[in-house]
Amino acid sequence: MDSRPIGVFDSGLGGLTVVSRLLEAMPQENIVYFGDTGRVPYGSRSRAIIERYAGQDIRFLLSRDVKLIIAACGTVSSVAPHVGERSGLPFIEVVSPAAKAAASATRNGKIGVIGTAATIASGAYKARIQALRPDFAVFQNACPLFVPLVESGWFAPDDTVVRLTAQRYLEPLKAQGIDTLILGCTHYPILTPVIRDIMGEDVALVDTGETTAQAAAAYLRENGMLAARREGADHFFVSDTADSFAHTAGILLGKSVDFDVSRVEIERF
Repeated sequence: MDSRPIGVFDSGLGGLTVVSRLLEAMPQENIVYFGDTGRVPYGSRSRAIIERYAGQDIRFLLSRDVKLIIAACGTVSSVAPHVGERSGLPFIEVVSPAAKAAASATRNGKIGVIGTAATIASGAYKARIQALRPDFAVFQNACPLFVPLVESGWFAPDDTVVRLTAQRYLEPLKAQGIDTLILGCTHYPILTPVIRDIMGEDVALVDTGETTAQAAAAYLRENGMLAARREGADHFFVSDTADSFAHTAGILLGKSVDFDVSRVEIERF
């Protein structure tokens, strides 16, 4: 047993969808979450900047004595997983679990991937899927406006801007006849209602938050690192003002938020 918390980081608040799934799978665990809200999004940054940001995020979590680090960020998971792998702690990224789930879910071998510009440019999802099944076709599309929309609280399925944006990104993938779609950024599950409406009920949506939580639970269980019970409260940190955190976090976590949020000078790390 290991009572230390699980450390989770993301470029903003989208990683809270992973936290929600983690708490469903392992309600006895404590979480330390860092959202780099002052520098979101990562998806439009260069590889060097993404690596630097990921290193700072991880060093902050290490300072909180966590037992496992989760990169709840599709961009870091795609472009800079090596930064986490060198942290000295068990590290889980979101790409591998989602790729495995998509390869198992598809019926016709046509899989779509949506993500940030950096994630799609890296080709990480395509490489992981085709390492499992070289015969599968993988179609990708960058959705750079999805993260700013979610971070700004614009994700209602009947919002005209949200719907038109989603249609622009998703229609080319739908035209390819995919039957499985990876939501390759942890912000994207909050857009599931509009994505599902556009893609249709026959297209399986792979939620990276869910697959990552399952991978984390399996790792902790197999290595005897599960906590026996919750101890105290979860801790949430951001790099910008925490003023609007509670509202957005409540939506992403699916429950009212009554915890404290602290601001971190992330550049110190």
